[in-house]
Amino acid sequence: MTSTGKPDRAAWIQGPSANCNPRAERAQAPWRLILLGAPGMGKGTQADLLHQRLNACHLSTGDLVPDSIVWEMVLERSGCLRCGGGFLLDGFPRTLAQAESLKQLMENQRLDLTAVPNYRLPLNEIVARLSGRRTCQGCKAVYHVTEHPPRLADTCDRCGEKLFQREDDQPNSVKVRLEAYEQSTAPLIEFYQGSRMLVTIAAGGSLEAICDRTIAALEDRRRRNSARNFGNTLGPRP
Repeated sequence: MTSTGKPDRAAWIQGPSANCNPRAERAQAPWRLILLGAPGMGKGTQADLLHQRLNACHLSTGDLVPDSIVWEMVLERSGCLRCGGGFLLDGFPRTLAQAESLKQLMENQRLDLTAVPNYRLPLNEIVARLSGRRTCQGCKAVYHVTEHPPRLADTCDRCGEKLFQREDDQPNSVKVRLEAYEQSTAPLIEFYQGSRMLVTIAAGGSLEAICDRTIAALEDRRRRNSARNFGNTLGPRP
């Protein structure tokens, strides 16, 4: 259970027997979302905030799970997709094949995907955000030179150890990581654009502002879809 008393699916990655504690309350219109976003977008943080505000289970496959087994892991835990409170898929799907397999799985279970929020920032802002990160060599706490600096320069507030810049947070490494991400996710973006599921979210500003922006965009999309479906049930006008 989380500190907020809401369903905690952090153990989802640990095994198919993990259960919500407490079990999520069934929502009349549960949110079923797939979150996309390049490194540096704060996607994981947004997943946590959305989990708290939408009461949907945060299902994360974890960064270290290889593509070769991630689909098997999702299949083992596919019952979580039927969670009455909805779900937030974070870190999956990663490939077009996985997206197509997930679509088929959800159709077989008669589940509708709500939307796919895609967090975006200009390249220079992502580079600045990631290259400004500093990590404690002792306790591994993470700081940022401008957004979250330590009280004493280059020194961890928690344990007093020195801070360092990870090799993959250096500007050239960041650009390589982003290029690799764009190439790998381009087919996913096209897939979800084609199915009208993609909702682009500007990832600038405070964490709360980004979350507010996400929820507003999702609710607006749901209203428009409801209006469109209602119009379709009326049939053509005489």
